[in-house]
Amino acid sequence: MWSQLSSLFSSNMDSLGTSDHASVVSMNLFVALICGCIVIGHLLEENRWMNESITALLIGLATGVIILLISGGKSSHLLVFSEDLFFIYLLPPIIFNAGFQVKKKQFFRNFITIILFGAIGTLVSFTIISLGAMSIFKKLDIGSLELADYLAIGAIFAATDSVCTLQVLNQDETPLLYSLVFGEGVVNDATSVVLFNAIQSFDLTRFDHTIALKFMGNFLYLFITSTLLGAFTGLLSAYIIKKLYFGRHSTDREVALMMLMAYLSYMLAELFYLSGILTVFFCGIVMSHYTWHNVTESSRVTTKHAFATLSFVAEVFLFLYVGMDALDIEKWRFVSDSPGTSVAVSSILLGLVMVGRAAFVFPLSWLMNFSKKSHSDKVTLNQQVVIWWAGLMRGAVSIALAYNQFTRAGHTQLRGNAIMITSTISVVLFSTMVFGLLTKPLILYLLPQPKHFTSCSTVSDLGSPKSLSLPLLESQPDFEADNGNHDESTVRSLGRPGSLRMLLNSPTHTVHHYWRKFDDGFMRPVFGGRGFVQYVPGSPTEVSTHNMPDRAT
Repeated sequence: MWSQLSSLFSSNMDSLGTSDHASVVSMNLFVALICGCIVIGHLLEENRWMNESITALLIGLATGVIILLISGGKSSHLLVFSEDLFFIYLLPPIIFNAGFQVKKKQFFRNFITIILFGAIGTLVSFTIISLGAMSIFKKLDIGSLELADYLAIGAIFAATDSVCTLQVLNQDETPLLYSLVFGEGVVNDATSVVLFNAIQSFDLTRFDHTIALKFMGNFLYLFITSTLLGAFTGLLSAYIIKKLYFGRHSTDREVALMMLMAYLSYMLAELFYLSGILTVFFCGIVMSHYTWHNVTESSRVTTKHAFATLSFVAEVFLFLYVGMDALDIEKWRFVSDSPGTSVAVSSILLGLVMVGRAAFVFPLSWLMNFSKKSHSDKVTLNQQVVIWWAGLMRGAVSIALAYNQFTRAGHTQLRGNAIMITSTISVVLFSTMVFGLLTKPLILYLLPQPKHFTSCSTVSDLGSPKSLSLPLLESQPDFEADNGNHDESTVRSLGRPGSLRMLLNSPTHTVHHYWRKFDDGFMRPVFGGRGFVQYVPGSPTEVSTHNMPDRAT
């Protein structure tokens, strides 16, 4: 008996050791591929066509082909695509760093437009894609799909790829387009995930107006509570670091606290079934406005580069991951007998994505232009085309949602589900490769002098970790904000609000004025920030900051 137990134990240990060794080999190869993507991306940095995301995608595809050949057609990837890996580990650092580094002046200046594009636009795109798929796919032989599947298709393909947007648009060269497209992408991803979860939770067999009202109430609840949770977590980190002066004893502790509090915001949102994407994005904005100014100079440099590095590695990992998983032979085997159907489904979905995006970009842009009196604040037709084009890319969010809807633990035995998975992969690859490759040349062609529409914000946003300070809703010239020259002539030139009429005529300046009073009068004295942290030897505030004159309100 003891000999049998001994042999069983040794055989289990051997199999476990073999499995662990295979995992180590896979991780070694994956890390080596990431290093290769970084090197090749550096060499192609000056190329106006290529970027790291497309490079990683191509290398992932090439690696998948090699693994497929070596394994004799059994497998194409080192790691199996996992929703948890994507949503829990890869997405948070990318979205947080985007909020941490975003030009807040441009973002909040166009906040209403971003919300309209991200929320209303996503609903319009979702409706068009769902109705189009329902009316067309029923005529094709792709298996049995239910109402929930068609609605899920609308949510899956309404989700833009905000990660790829970070790669193809430059925040310094095209700040307006970047803030609009990326800001819309963040709200869009959150809206798509909320839509998808609502589809799975509601009983669609008895669809009526009450379900629509419940969905709208659920969306508003998630949006508001997720934003407040992110702001609360950011403010809590700012207050703790300001009061305890971690940097006086150890800069490592304040850096670690910032990183952990940022990740905690995302996990809290997931714990309470909120939108982690919105939460961690607004946590990044609040941390850059308050917390970042409360830490030591060395910690500022460290956190800025640490967050950017984590985001960069996660982006490369993500596209490499998607590229290899795109050749999963299990899914493609189901459509091998009818490749024409798969191509037709992919083409139809791609067409619906383009129509659905055009259906809200141009009308909503016209509506926003109609409400703006200043010509410089209006979005031109060429800019609208770029916004439409840059938002056509679909990425890992779409793949993750498709796997959730049409597979069980990453596997499927239904032909219709397999066709939807392969079609999603095809749309993601085509949109990222084609639309991503052509975005930069399109910007150069349609907007040969991109600085002509960023006259109000071409300089670096001094409220972000990229420089010094600026209020969240700052809309004044940057040199005035930096030097504190807020005299009466400046205020009059901006049109200080004194009545409801002024609020209607210049809402941005009005909101900015009252925000500055509230921020300088209450928020900064409590939570810290540029020029509002009391100087103590060894504290986060530099001597130069301590000696600066107070900014006038």
